[in-house]
Amino acid sequence: MRHRDLDASRSTTHAARARDRAIARAVSPAPRPSSRGVSRRAKGMRARDSRVTLGCLAISSSASGCNSHGTYPEIPGTHFKQSYCSPKTPPTSGAKNVRRGVTFASPRAKKPCLTTLTARSRDACARTVRGHARRRDPIAGSTDVGRRAGDGTPRRGHVASIETMSLARGRPSARPRDGARATVVRPRASADREHGSLKKSRIGLCGLAVMGQNLALNVASKGFDISVYNRSGDKTETCVERAKKEGLGEKLRGYQDVGDFVDSLAKPRCVIILVKAGAPVDATIEKLSQFLEPGDCIIDGGNEWYENTERRAREVAEKGLLYIGMGVSGGEEGARNGPSMMPGGSREAYDIIADILKPVSAQTDSGACVTYIGPGGAGNFVKMVHNGIEYGDMQLISEAYDVLKTVGGLTNEELMAAFDDWNKAELESYLIEISSIILGKKDDQPGASGFLVDKILDKTGMKGTGKWTVQQAAELSVAAPTVASSLDARFLSGLKDERVAAEAFYAKLGLAPATAMGAADKKQLIKDVRYALYASKVMSYAQGMNLIRAKSNEQGWDLDLGEMARIWKGGCIIRAGFLDRIKSAYDRDAKLPSLLMDEQFAKEVIEREGAWRRVVTSAIAAGVAVPSMSGSLAYFDAYRRARSPANLVQGQRDFFGSHTYERTDMEGWYHTLWSDANSADSITTSGYKA
Repeated sequence: MRHRDLDASRSTTHAARARDRAIARAVSPAPRPSSRGVSRRAKGMRARDSRVTLGCLAISSSASGCNSHGTYPEIPGTHFKQSYCSPKTPPTSGAKNVRRGVTFASPRAKKPCLTTLTARSRDACARTVRGHARRRDPIAGSTDVGRRAGDGTPRRGHVASIETMSLARGRPSARPRDGARATVVRPRASADREHGSLKKSRIGLCGLAVMGQNLALNVASKGFDISVYNRSGDKTETCVERAKKEGLGEKLRGYQDVGDFVDSLAKPRCVIILVKAGAPVDATIEKLSQFLEPGDCIIDGGNEWYENTERRAREVAEKGLLYIGMGVSGGEEGARNGPSMMPGGSREAYDIIADILKPVSAQTDSGACVTYIGPGGAGNFVKMVHNGIEYGDMQLISEAYDVLKTVGGLTNEELMAAFDDWNKAELESYLIEISSIILGKKDDQPGASGFLVDKILDKTGMKGTGKWTVQQAAELSVAAPTVASSLDARFLSGLKDERVAAEAFYAKLGLAPATAMGAADKKQLIKDVRYALYASKVMSYAQGMNLIRAKSNEQGWDLDLGEMARIWKGGCIIRAGFLDRIKSAYDRDAKLPSLLMDEQFAKEVIEREGAWRRVVTSAIAAGVAVPSMSGSLAYFDAYRRARSPANLVQGQRDFFGSHTYERTDMEGWYHTLWSDANSADSITTSGYKA
């Protein structure tokens, strides 16, 4: 009868019942664990008394009755559930989602059995058990804690030791012996506990690729406690090690379990997601939602299609969660040292995290490079257009490089010097700066010589935001030839094999490819290209701003274009000195129809117009393609003409399709029977007038 039934022991032993009551006083009602994590009831109890996450407490017992439910009659509302773990049952069975509880180990069972009994705190429960263990136990007849029998095994009913265990996997750090021993199972966050209480992080970040790791370290370096999580644990460990090396180990903590990650955050919990756009974002949100509570915030910091952001905001709102779609620009360097951030969506959520975003973002003389963009998917849309402008900028710079190298015959040293000079004048920008560095970089491969840029394959990749920008421009009927031509140039660059074959094919037919011609005056060419590049950049930004305004008007976002220019001044890829002038233009007239209608920009473009034309014609004469530069010039010429050839196009449409047309001298819509081939019977346009 050494292993007496648990219920029988309780009914016959007053001391055992006293022990049960002592434990019960330290615990709270616990819901049945669910396959989807902590239940609503458990979340509610957490919210009411702000209990910290607790692991499992195991005490030895002479009992073996498992797979039963019971209550503590002395304390109304308390209950427990035991699950017997047979020798064939893994010790983790049923423990994965048990976030808090008490584990009873039975000397009869080969594996520990788990009893779900929610505790107010690990320390309170442990103190209660220790306090009771110091009393004389009528079963073991001992008064000290952890007294062992003659064979060295713990006596029944005593706390033998305290160990740690991985809560996510539900495994103790050391396998219990058959003789029951007490085990305090603590969550992964145990290292964060100070003086018995869990140190909560101000914000969390999920997704630790290049951008995620650097942004997390940026947040930590600004003095904010941050928790990080990644689906693959190796990246989490890498991030934690980087934090330690940079002296940020106390500010950044890594987690291998989503539940522990969420529990480590202060309320309202705020989680930044930096994972691949599309399905991975949906999967991450679904996983986080199992543990987040109403009022918590999710911030998607990836390059996402704005309509996906709006859909997700609606979906999480049904669960009471707040959502932000936030564009982050600046690459690896910007993420680590201060990016430009474009958050849109819930204003309430932005107000919660604004105190973090402002110091984390890039800082300029105009303030932090972050602002609340607008509702819905406004943040992601603005970031998309930002990337479209970036496409145009990069293509324009590459065309300037091609003209100088091919038409002018400049060496790499001369090119580097020219770009360096440009970066000290009106073209001052991040992209001009790094272009100078790239042009001057020598090949560092063993045994190699020359410049690295000349050995890079001329085949450009892309991630889709430029294409989205062109698609939206088409949807909104906004002309954006600079961005569109830059996208076409990337498409053509991908046809490397075809281009090689085409060059050889036409060379055989007597048409040689573009080659260095050598300019009579290199200094003048450098100046002309500089002017042409600046004027083309103005066109690119004008097109981007027009697209943002068109979408804002369609959606009712009421976006501040001047503020967009301000937050792009620092941290982001397209940061440039002349963004100050763009902001000033919209400050002077918030309803400015186009940057081309601002007097200051108009004067600057007029000053450079002659050089602009010389560069484009020289390139065309040499057979050097400058699609974005020439497209920008064509945009400028078309925009400033009162009369275009569109009248002929509309006449053609009416001829073959009866689409009608308007007249300059009369009101209304008209259709003409242009020839005998036309028939009035084919006319379906309701606005037709004879």
